[in-house]
Amino acid sequence: MEAPSMDTVYQAISALYDNPNANEKEKASLWLGDVQKSIHSWKISDQLLQEKKDEKSYYFAAQTMRSKVQHNLSELPSESLVSLRDSLIAHLENAAAGTSNAILTQLSLALADLALQMQTWQNCVSDLIKLFSTKNEFALLEILTVLPQEIDSPNLKLGENRREEIKNELRANSNLVCLFLKESIANSQNSQISLKIVKCMTSWIQVRAVNIDEVPQNAVIGFCLQVLRDHNSINLLHDAASDCICALLHCLEENNNNEDIERLLFDSIASLEDSYHMTVAHEEEEKAVNYAKVFTELAETFLEKIVFCTASGRVHFAMRSLELALVCVGHHDYEVAEITFNLWYRLSEEVYQRDQEPLTDAFRPHIERLIEALARHCQLEPDNTKLPDEGDEFYEFRMKVMELIKDVVFMVGSSAVFRQMFAALQADCSWEHTEAALFIMQAVAKNIVPDEEEYVPKVVEAILSMPVESHVAVRRTCILLLGELCEWVERHPACLQPCLHALLHALHHPSLAPAAAQALDAHPCLPALTDSWPVLYDVMKKWVSHTRVVERACRCLRFGVRCVGAGCVTLLPALCGALPALYDAHPHGCVLYVCGVLCDVTARRPHAAQPLLQLLHALLPPALALLQAHNGLQDNPDTVDDLFRLCIRYLQHIPVAFLSSGAAPSVLQCAALASRLDHREANSSVMKFLGDLLRCANDIPADATPEKQQIKSLADSALSQYGEQLTCALVEAAALHLHAYMLGEVGEVVVELVRWARAHGADWLRPALARLPRDTERTAAPTDNQCWQFHQYALRAEKCKEMTRLLRDFARLYR
Repeated sequence: MEAPSMDTVYQAISALYDNPNANEKEKASLWLGDVQKSIHSWKISDQLLQEKKDEKSYYFAAQTMRSKVQHNLSELPSESLVSLRDSLIAHLENAAAGTSNAILTQLSLALADLALQMQTWQNCVSDLIKLFSTKNEFALLEILTVLPQEIDSPNLKLGENRREEIKNELRANSNLVCLFLKESIANSQNSQISLKIVKCMTSWIQVRAVNIDEVPQNAVIGFCLQVLRDHNSINLLHDAASDCICALLHCLEENNNNEDIERLLFDSIASLEDSYHMTVAHEEEEKAVNYAKVFTELAETFLEKIVFCTASGRVHFAMRSLELALVCVGHHDYEVAEITFNLWYRLSEEVYQRDQEPLTDAFRPHIERLIEALARHCQLEPDNTKLPDEGDEFYEFRMKVMELIKDVVFMVGSSAVFRQMFAALQADCSWEHTEAALFIMQAVAKNIVPDEEEYVPKVVEAILSMPVESHVAVRRTCILLLGELCEWVERHPACLQPCLHALLHALHHPSLAPAAAQALDAHPCLPALTDSWPVLYDVMKKWVSHTRVVERACRCLRFGVRCVGAGCVTLLPALCGALPALYDAHPHGCVLYVCGVLCDVTARRPHAAQPLLQLLHALLPPALALLQAHNGLQDNPDTVDDLFRLCIRYLQHIPVAFLSSGAAPSVLQCAALASRLDHREANSSVMKFLGDLLRCANDIPADATPEKQQIKSLADSALSQYGEQLTCALVEAAALHLHAYMLGEVGEVVVELVRWARAHGADWLRPALARLPRDTERTAAPTDNQCWQFHQYALRAEKCKEMTRLLRDFARLYR
């Protein structure tokens, strides 16, 4: 486009913000978007920043400048970068005291992003402090805050070598920055300035630029602790101070070799307990959340040392941090308690891996108190006449509680939890108290040994004799608890008939029917499914091109199949004949999902393998054709997800039939292509499928049963043919295409591929690395030595975490 006049730009900005006509606003937005993409926007934004006619044009100019520096710096010749830097510095120096935070942030981001990409600007931090400290302190604080934050911005693609270079520069200048912040906090009479100072320190701590050994002398850390000690601090400053201390603790967890500093910091934070109680007394929920974050982070920081010392028969000084976390669990608001959940997950993992009874005994009291507190949090409101809805926040919280209890219950024992909750039921308590105790029992019921005779018979008897007029929530939880106790009921035939009668009776109650059907989980619903299937099929045939209708019909069918379970094997021929025809007419991913559920529930039944294989062979051609089309993977991530979920179920339930059927080659080729798909759920399903296949090849011992030996042989054959192709695809995906958070599952697969290749005398990593781009002109690219180091370390990697770390570090060299 040609360069527009400044008058036209001002008119478009005015139309975007002030014109009441929606069509005019849309036109202005599209036109201004085109302006921002054009080469002329550099000059236009600079002129708008100089003129500063009004707030809206000023913000548009600042945002445009930030966007151009971040995404389009290559449009400018390298010799003009110095003048761009000087221009941005001038704009920031001249920013008036009343300039909005949004504008100041955009200009600061523009200058920070330029500094990070401008390798010729050496020692930019000290330059910025010299330039701004006497002219515009507020602007300097904003620049120093966003500069560390932008180092890991995926938009800049700096590459790990440049990032490390910048971090070294930050570390070299950290004393200078800390001195500036110390002087600023000493002179600050303004809470806004104090807030900026704390946020700036947090940014520097988060990139590990602050030396842990200098924490005792750090004035800003001292100020943060002072803010947290005062329960009357303003909320924004209290939030920022807690974030800063949490960042420091996270940093300490990685560099915890100085016990004096550890003790000093621990004692300072532990002394905040009284301040926490004051916020509870004054009902300041936001501050209570902040204290919960800090106490939980404190416990997680020292967790490994706490467990190690306890396993050695000693008591670590930080053991008290678990007590502080339990104090937060006892808060009346369940959202405060939920903040601590990750701590208990981590504690359960540490204790479970060591598998030492004295260690388990040491933490048993903490878990007993945790479960007791969670039971209180799970109580419904006394005036609640309805069941909690699935989309409700409290329903989701209760589900998280159930998952947490399942993880930690081994430390106290499921029978002990039953005993603990049964004791609560013995008291004359309210319905909501009763329901919560039954709910906790439901969480651990699957773990109850089938020959338990002390408490389960009494609980079952109480459930079966419960009055009809009992609260519907109590009755529903009782029904679900019966379903979870199915193995125990199976061992006690005398209970079977009364339990079945109670569940069938509940089917006639609209609010209880879903729970009763879930508890029964099979045959009573088979006639209903048999009768409804022809109707569902007719609906799907008629509306086959209407995604919403087919999805709802498939959901109905899926629920029916799950409810009936293996009993629906009688419907298998009809379903296996009809579903491929529907999918061929219109490739709805939900049809693949239903087929996966069908395999899940029927595959183990006699004579089910053949119709299931016919189903898979009918579904694969249209599904693969869809994904192999132009942009097929990117446009259909749900199909990728559903297809590989389907294949996972075949591999898990009928592996010999699946691997010998001829379906595996096309699925593996598709997996290699789909490995680069930047979609979390879809990529996860691909990795789970490949992981399951590799475990078939790697984990079956030589003395296994003949069937397992056959599975291993078939898996070995597939890997010998496609292993190198998969390795190349996964290394390329990890380095160039996938987000860092997605590499954990990729690492699991790669470490298994390397393990298989090593056992068979192959090195698939070398050709994989050779195919990666190695353009020496790129800023973001690994050196030959870095590629060699990755290759050597990856070949020796034995654990998933180790391979994941290697892949993440290697990928950062390209970003």
